[in-house]
Amino acid sequence: MAAEAAGWVAMEFEGMDLGDERLNRRAVTLTEQLAAKPMASIPGACGGIPLLSQEEMSWQDILQRHWQRTQERMAAHGVVLCLQDTTEPDFDGQEIAGLGPLSYEAQRGMYLHPTYAVTPKREPLGLLDAWMWARDSKNDEGERAQIGEGLRWIEGYERVAERAAELPNTRLVYVADRESDVIVLMLRAQHNRALSDGGKLWVQKNGGPGVKTIWLGLQRVTDFAAGLRHARELCEL
Repeated sequence: MAAEAAGWVAMEFEGMDLGDERLNRRAVTLTEQLAAKPMASIPGACGGIPLLSQEEMSWQDILQRHWQRTQERMAAHGVVLCLQDTTEPDFDGQEIAGLGPLSYEAQRGMYLHPTYAVTPKREPLGLLDAWMWARDSKNDEGERAQIGEGLRWIEGYERVAERAAELPNTRLVYVADRESDVIVLMLRAQHNRALSDGGKLWVQKNGGPGVKTIWLGLQRVTDFAAGLRHARELCEL
């Protein structure tokens, strides 16, 4: 396992340039050790490798080569799914500078919003992009001073659009859950636009047959406010 991880990391980071060859070697070593112990903490897996404390270097610098490799792998496929969602790295109880509140104001951690590229056959190709931030604490009015967090969906879509322009032979499909239903991403669909075949968007969308029907079986749940709800089927077109 360790040998396989080391071989993969060496190929993935070949050509990395962090401005200092010692930093390049440290990044490779750190990633090899993390790959060999994926469930361990960074100190537990890597010991005292002095890399992440470099103030002149960001996490984006470390991932830059991997992002390039991901795009190279995407070019070999006709269709690639670009999956986005947000997760909460929880560092509650740890003395780490730069943390912010999570779902609960007392929790401390950060937010990570990556774009993950996979094939329709579920073959992972790598990360395309990531958005990472810490929330500001709420002020006396219960509001946060920072920019709206919904921007992460727009930024992620823009990065996918940039990749699409560089991969003319690969169709990129942007996939996100309903939290991404922000107005800016839906503006292009607010008008009955002309299509390349001469038709109109709304006519084709509303008048054509459904692409697929999915039946979902919902289990019986007990709602203490409304009483017992029986199992039922849900049809999604």
